Amino acid sequence: MPEDTAAAEASELRTARSTEPPSARIHTRVRHGMRRPHNWFQLIKFCIVGGSGFVVNVSVFFVLNHLLGIHHIAAATVAFVVALFNNFWWNRHWTFGKHGARDHHAGFQAARFFTVSVAAFLFALGVLQLLVTTTSLPATLAQAISIITATPLNFVGNKMWTFGHRAPRAF
Repeated sequence: MPEDTAAAEASELRTARSTEPPSARIHTRVRHGMRRPHNWFQLIKFCIVGGSGFVVNVSVFFVLNHLLGIHHIAAATVAFVVALFNNFWWNRHWTFGKHGARDHHAGFQAARFFTVSVAAFLFALGVLQLLVTTTSLPATLAQAISIITATPLNFVGNKMWTFGHRAPRAF
């Protein structure tokens, strides 16, 4: 049954791609994707994996920043790298695994996951810096808020690009 859903979704996307201008493709994919229940289940799994990465990230950040006195930017960077490996493995095998993620080359997926994660991290880092310099929030709370604000960007990038289902290309 999931294969039928995936085939119908792929057919619908091909039709949408051929009838809409290139600028509407991503918008169309997101709109169509929001109608699919399995995407919502993937989002829940993604958030569970992200929750574990969040705990790892904030814990490492707290130790580095508060206990060891490392600057918040450096602490956030190290915490990001530590959580990145955990999140990649769980997303590849559990969140997106049933939808073909394990059938594709792990190295290419890792490179894409890293790229999406770095983009989300840079966004989160900007939010962190803004919160630390313009509010009286504790740095650890600012770190937590910055990660949460970057989550939608991270999910959409990984779903559509890193672990997205791709039809084989004809040569």
